[in-house]
Amino acid sequence: MMRRHAMATRLLSAASVLLAALWATPPATAGDTLSQIKSRGTLRCGVSGGIAGFSMKDASGHWSGLEIDFCRAVAAAVLGDPGKVTFVPLRASERFPALTFKAIDLLARLSTWTLSREADLKVYFAGILLYDGQGFMVPAASGVKSVGQLNGATICVEKGTTHERQLADHFVANGLSMKPLVIDSPTEVAEALFAGRCQAYTSDLSQLAVAHLRAPAGHAFDILPEIISKEPLGPAVRGGDEEWLTLVRWMLYALIAAEERGITRDNVRAIRETAQHPALRRALGADGGLSRALGTDPEWALRAIESVGNYGEIFERNLGGHSPLRLERGLNRLWTQGGLMYALPIR
Repeated sequence: MMRRHAMATRLLSAASVLLAALWATPPATAGDTLSQIKSRGTLRCGVSGGIAGFSMKDASGHWSGLEIDFCRAVAAAVLGDPGKVTFVPLRASERFPALTFKAIDLLARLSTWTLSREADLKVYFAGILLYDGQGFMVPAASGVKSVGQLNGATICVEKGTTHERQLADHFVANGLSMKPLVIDSPTEVAEALFAGRCQAYTSDLSQLAVAHLRAPAGHAFDILPEIISKEPLGPAVRGGDEEWLTLVRWMLYALIAAEERGITRDNVRAIRETAQHPALRRALGADGGLSRALGTDPEWALRAIESVGNYGEIFERNLGGHSPLRLERGLNRLWTQGGLMYALPIR
């Protein structure tokens, strides 16, 4: 009886600590995030750590990647300077707690937009920055050519990602078995595959392409042709602040719309000066009504595009033909070119 009482006391104490922590972190009110960023003078952006094409810091301390460029675009729009960003590297398992408990303002570390993340975690996605899918990478010497040949295999997967559940669901649905080896970072997952600790590595195809570049000399690896899931990846914000969600969402659409209209970082100012189309002039700051609604100044989109380019420029520089990854755009092409990238009307 005394043992039960002691256990109950410990549980109540733990619950009190948790409630105290939650009360100490009040939910954001409308416009709270934007006003805090302006007051602080810097945007705190959660990103990946050490992933080529997405978020990488070189020896001189310079950050580059798809996630980095999106952070800089938002900083340019909100603070007038793409350099006013504090990049916060996060593991997959750290990203949503960092957002929920206000360690960051924006989660640019690309994450899959799912029902459970919105309904349970109250994390809201601003849009889709990259259409991807879950695949598998295997040693070429294994002779494995399809996922079905991995029956009974040990498969490396990153902790805290949707890949864990998708992996289990796919194997159960197809009457297969496997043993997941769950590891805490994509770099460590790839190293485990290279060291022979697992027979395959499963992740987004873009992440597998990054790992493929890092394969040790003299060892070949193949990315299997099968894709077992849809992975719409995008930036996210915490719930409770609709103004901030709206601004981040329309920043993404502005970058896509710029590509649709042939606006680049090199010609954006010239186009603003010569444009006759009313919608184009509004989007580039000729009309202050839209910017007032967003809580920015009229040149918010112009500054962002001038800082990092349009969506196509960002993709090609970091992931596409102008990058070491050389990924095909595929579904990430504009809707007019057979892809899914489509900007909602900025009006």
